[in-house]
Amino acid sequence: MAKKQVNKGGRPTVITPEVLAKLEQAFAIDCSVQEALSYASIKQDAYYDYLKKHPEFSERILELRERPVLGARQRAVKGITESYSNAMDYLKRKKKDEFGDEQKYDVEVTLKLNV
Repeated sequence: MAKKQVNKGGRPTVITPEVLAKLEQAFAIDCSVQEALSYASIKQDAYYDYLKKHPEFSERILELRERPVLGARQRAVKGITESYSNAMDYLKRKKKDEFGDEQKYDVEVTLKLNV
């Protein structure tokens, strides 16, 4: 026979599976915390209280927020093969010393002043 659940009292949690899904959707498109909270219709205190009790969700957020960056990086690298200009832009950013517009030189100068 299943054990009967006992109401422990207190407020019910506002962080429901639906709220978690909304937070994940927002963080997957790299929303700020405030934007995600607004989208999920929860208060900041409730969010941070949840993170304290569920630190694994913090890790999940970090993973989700990297997705747009990875997608943009994939698109940029794909663009390299599409045009010379894209390839050079990429090289200028990744290999500034070799392909950058500015060249840096270390020069040593010795001045003798007759006073």
